[in-house]
Amino acid sequence: MKYFFKNLVGILVLFVSLNTFSQEVACSDLVNYIKQKGYSNGTVSSYTLDSEWLYEVKAYSYDYDIYVIAKIKTSEYSYSTNTYIFCGIPSYNWSNFQYGGYGDSDSYGKRFHKYIMDYKCNCY
Repeated sequence: MKYFFKNLVGILVLFVSLNTFSQEVACSDLVNYIKQKGYSNGTVSSYTLDSEWLYEVKAYSYDYDIYVIAKIKTSEYSYSTNTYIFCGIPSYNWSNFQYGGYGDSDSYGKRFHKYIMDYKCNCY
């Protein structure tokens, strides 16, 4: 019986590790896929954002989910950006980021942290 449980645990660990590795995806591939297959839900550009660190924020709908692709500056004075993708954003969150909810800050940066940042996709 003791050996049965050891083998059972070993098999379960093997299945869990195989399942975990098979679901990884590169963020750049996910960004390209969402841009190609998703529908634009709106954009907040650098002129509107007027942010020290946010350059551009775009939302896409795909398969009844909202994805946000954000270009974030590498430094306050730089024009270079890194692209990040955020998955499963509730439409309420996107709307409150884009337009501001009741009692929200006027700062897009603060609203981004409040409504979008916690939804970073699990990609590499």
